[in-house]
Amino acid sequence: MATKRVSDVQSSAEMASEKKQKQVRVWVDGCFDMVHFGHANAIRQARQMGDYLIVGVHSDEEISKHKGPPVYNEQERYKMVRAIKWVDEVVEDAPYVTTLETLEKYNCDFCVHGDDITVTADGTDTYHLVKAAGKYKECKRTAGVSTTDLVGRMLLVTKSHHERDEEKAVDKNQAGDIGSGSTASSPWTGVSQFLPTSNKIIQFSSGKEPKPGDKIVYVAGAFDLFHILLLMNGFI
Repeated sequence: MATKRVSDVQSSAEMASEKKQKQVRVWVDGCFDMVHFGHANAIRQARQMGDYLIVGVHSDEEISKHKGPPVYNEQERYKMVRAIKWVDEVVEDAPYVTTLETLEKYNCDFCVHGDDITVTADGTDTYHLVKAAGKYKECKRTAGVSTTDLVGRMLLVTKSHHERDEEKAVDKNQAGDIGSGSTASSPWTGVSQFLPTSNKIIQFSSGKEPKPGDKIVYVAGAFDLFHILLLMNGFI
């Protein structure tokens, strides 16, 4: 009996050790069209919730069905997501509605998405199944940027569209129209301030500081509309 008890104790210890060492696998999915810092920030936050991050990327067909045709095709989007440093694995042609079967197939503990709502063509929450099963967690959406917004900027772009000329007067009629109508916007807002603090910069550098003797590389550029060549060269 004593031997059996020792064996039981050893078995329990081994099980506890196994449980402690279990890798937490996280699932994230999305369109990832025209990858921007909002996408990267969501992926970074999701990776911090576990040990291994799997990112599912929707196909052109799925996106066209539920949202409209993407700007970048699926092969471009697969490559861009693979190049983001927090991504451990990419699943191509991921289903638009996240299912428990998908999480089980890739041995994921839960799914992560931003705190904005994503719906199918008929208005169904794309995460309703994993939410109901308690397999859903949220991260903060990065305010001030979206693919739709970027497309709009391209359509309206001028040489001076980023300038904030405070001397330009806005007449009373224009000021009175602000906030009315579905397409109304304010002339005093619209510029997003990103990475304003050293704390934010540290988050994106994984908290690593250069060591004595490390080679520090400086790269300059406009980096407008990030694409696969920039990503493959390690800029995210």
